[in-house]
Amino acid sequence: MKKLTEKKLTSDVVYQGSFLRVLRDEVELPNGKKGTREYIPHPGASMVIPVTDEGRLVMLRQYRYAVQKVFIEFPAGKIDAGEEPLKTAQRELAEETGLVASHFEHLTTIHPVIGYSNEFIEIYLAKGLKQAEAHPDEEEFVDVFEISFPEAMALMKKGEITDVKTMVGLFWYQQVLKETW
Repeated sequence: MKKLTEKKLTSDVVYQGSFLRVLRDEVELPNGKKGTREYIPHPGASMVIPVTDEGRLVMLRQYRYAVQKVFIEFPAGKIDAGEEPLKTAQRELAEETGLVASHFEHLTTIHPVIGYSNEFIEIYLAKGLKQAEAHPDEEEFVDVFEISFPEAMALMKKGEITDVKTMVGLFWYQQVLKETW
């Protein structure tokens, strides 16, 4: 849709941290005028919905500093340079839960924050879980637990699961269970 596309004219780094970088671009708008766009480039991430042989979900609790709250989430993490999204999913599952899976199925790609970042998250379903050894990142602390799908949905309905990637994952898994998708 060419009539909606903006063309980058210039780009400046406004902030550079150890992970986050903020860019400010001058763009040509579809009507020919100029505008400014600020955004955070992101390498992407992968999230895993681990399901045990008994049909229980493996989730984790993790403190998220920016929101100052413990969140209930599925295992997830950013894609390292040169890494395929599936490898990221496998790595994050092992690092955060100590589990390995014999079967991964790609469900969808989401773009969680389109207003200020190009971040995308690849969502995978993982089955055939076997216990291995967890090795979370040095600054990562998680509490891993199992929960039934109805219990997870009830937590989401009560507002106890508010992480958007996890919510999308639960809704997708619901469709997988119904065999509608």
